[in-house]
Amino acid sequence: MLQSLWLESLPKLPPDPSNAVADNPAAAEFGRQLFFDARLSANGDVSCATCHQQELRFTDGLQKAQATGTTARHTPSIVGTAYSPWQFWDGRRDSQWSQALGPLEDTNEHATSRAQVVNLITDDPEYRATYESLFGALPDWSDSDSVMLNTAFANIGKSIAAFERTVLPTKSRFDEYVQAIVDHDADRQRQLFSDDEVRGLRLFIGKANCMQCHNGPLFTNHEFHNTGVISFPGDVPDTARVAGVREVMANEFNCRGLYSDDVELRCAELDFARTGVELIGAFKTPSLRNLENTEPFMHKGQIGTIADVLNHYNEAPDAMIGHNEAKPLGLDKRELGQIEAFLKTLAAPVFVETS
Repeated sequence: MLQSLWLESLPKLPPDPSNAVADNPAAAEFGRQLFFDARLSANGDVSCATCHQQELRFTDGLQKAQATGTTARHTPSIVGTAYSPWQFWDGRRDSQWSQALGPLEDTNEHATSRAQVVNLITDDPEYRATYESLFGALPDWSDSDSVMLNTAFANIGKSIAAFERTVLPTKSRFDEYVQAIVDHDADRQRQLFSDDEVRGLRLFIGKANCMQCHNGPLFTNHEFHNTGVISFPGDVPDTARVAGVREVMANEFNCRGLYSDDVELRCAELDFARTGVELIGAFKTPSLRNLENTEPFMHKGQIGTIADVLNHYNEAPDAMIGHNEAKPLGLDKRELGQIEAFLKTLAAPVFVETS
């Protein structure tokens, strides 16, 4: 069971057939430059890195992100999201590249337009040369149609996604502990984990039922669950996945769309996506890796600390909308503290070259 959570068990990064440059190093470098470029915003002050800050594990430390305005939800980390079939808290995009396009046009994030973004690439000699080396000549926009504009816009998202695919988790103290178990090295195990951390791990995989949703090497099943999290003050209850799945089905940049590079349209996730009312209030299970410095938690930052999150799951209150899938756990204060101690062993450095 521990090996199933071990980072060594993480499979090779799956290909993204919808993105022809997904694993192209030149595209990843181009995407890195775009990720940190604040010119990709209406006011020239907002980049992807404004909200996805490396020192905060690619989050921002706020309840709701602050860019050109205040966004609707909390900034999720992008570490390891290349493994997820769904993007955003509600899964309203089905690839990293289509996700990257959304904030560019969101009036509370980058607040720019497709034409403005493509014109930036066109007018910057270095960007233009890089783009054309990857995707071919940029068209004359005065003579272009929407398909040509959207193709160039999609290619920019594909480049950002190529960079984001390189943002992956690294080994934590927990992974070293599992290695020590595999090696039958009891002394090393005692050096790595305290008694409380061992007990917290036992609770995590047992009595606390955490692995029902937080399983696999990324500690997430990439699925959607209603866990009864209270609404953000002043906000109506968020319908979440039930609206997100409708949006992804209709999105022009989805796997089935004209701008996907997968000519075979291998879109199993869309083909078999659940769409029922049971998804009301259900949000994507976040990874538990790299929780350090990522508070507050939940889809709108409603819960401030790991301890508060654990108390929420221990009590399992009724959901404000839909049905809370979680059940009260009956853990005492000491047990909750032990689980928190274990969760902190999942911290690991995240390093990305920014310039």
